[in-house]
Amino acid sequence: MDRTLILLLALAPAGTAHAEEVVLKPLGEARIRYENVDQDGLAAGADALTLRVRAGVEAKAGRWSALVEGQGNLAIVDDYFDGLHGAATRPLVADPDNIGLSRAQLRYAAPAFAITAGRQRLGFDDERFVGSVGFRQNGQSFDAVRAEVTPVKGVKADIAYAWSIRTIWGIDGTGARQQAVSGDNLFANLSVQTPAGKIAAFAYLVDQDEAAMQGFRMSSQSYGVRLDGSQPLGEAKLAYQLSYARQSDWHRNPNDYAADYWLADVAVDLGGPRVGVGYEVLGAGDGIALTSFQTPLATGFKFQGWADKFLVTPPDGVRNLYASAGWGWKAVGPLRAVTLQAVYHDYRSDRASRSYGDEIDLLASAKLGKFTASARYAHYDADTFATDTDKFWLQLDWML
Repeated sequence: MDRTLILLLALAPAGTAHAEEVVLKPLGEARIRYENVDQDGLAAGADALTLRVRAGVEAKAGRWSALVEGQGNLAIVDDYFDGLHGAATRPLVADPDNIGLSRAQLRYAAPAFAITAGRQRLGFDDERFVGSVGFRQNGQSFDAVRAEVTPVKGVKADIAYAWSIRTIWGIDGTGARQQAVSGDNLFANLSVQTPAGKIAAFAYLVDQDEAAMQGFRMSSQSYGVRLDGSQPLGEAKLAYQLSYARQSDWHRNPNDYAADYWLADVAVDLGGPRVGVGYEVLGAGDGIALTSFQTPLATGFKFQGWADKFLVTPPDGVRNLYASAGWGWKAVGPLRAVTLQAVYHDYRSDRASRSYGDEIDLLASAKLGKFTASARYAHYDADTFATDTDKFWLQLDWML
């Protein structure tokens, strides 16, 4: 946090150069969630009822803004292993009790340039490589400096340097599940809007510069390209994503490896019904632990199923063939943004193409005023990787 405070103090005087009216905006949100997990191989299941509250204030004056936000997470029902306390005799629910500073940032934003310094949330593209882990109660934030430059319309350079990752494990984090992970992380994304969609070239250099983090073996450099676009298809809408990246060891990583990443995703929105299919590959490297394609700073819950079996890529990599179907309504009576969705995943190893297992994910959600309610279910059926697992969530979100 020392570097964060120094940057904030260094930049703050510039904000007083011109007298501007200061506008204060309160920040507040709350989430209560029940999570139940039944996992083969463990004698007892997990029941977690957790309450997360975030509160803060944002002050704006002209092109300058300052934001401070704190958060706390409380386990109301704690019949689960939170990753830090007690024995792992119940399934892991990665939402430990916590209280802390989630954001403290200073920002300058002009039409063609913006810079943000301090503790902040970062998300690049779809958060497959760098994200805020929004599903977990404590989330993930970064002590960082981020610059966003738009020299001409449709072209953007987005670059961030982060020296500390504030993890989902909170104030009690320790060992391989630390409160914060230091390192010289560099994230860069250059994108251009074209008739086919947004084309981006990226470089994500992850430095896990602490021995407790797998002996530095999660440090990597990934370089790639991505296309994200959509086109009208009669009265429907076709959306698509294509991505490729190459990853290798970086900084103090003792492994010498290289692995590939591939993504192809297509979805059709028929104005209510929605269907999609995709194929994602996190490639194998040398076939030993942590030489496959890794994404330790990703919002992992969004990818490879909600059962969270592949947050660390297996030594032989993983291929995920998935298909989705759902229906969305703008309004149903007083409810807004009503969504029903089902996703099927078939997982195989990248090396030797062995069947890991398959998974079904189901979601129902709707908004009512400032509240959003959702119910989720995930069933993972293991073949040769991990164990059969069922997860169920009920969640209510409120935002000021």
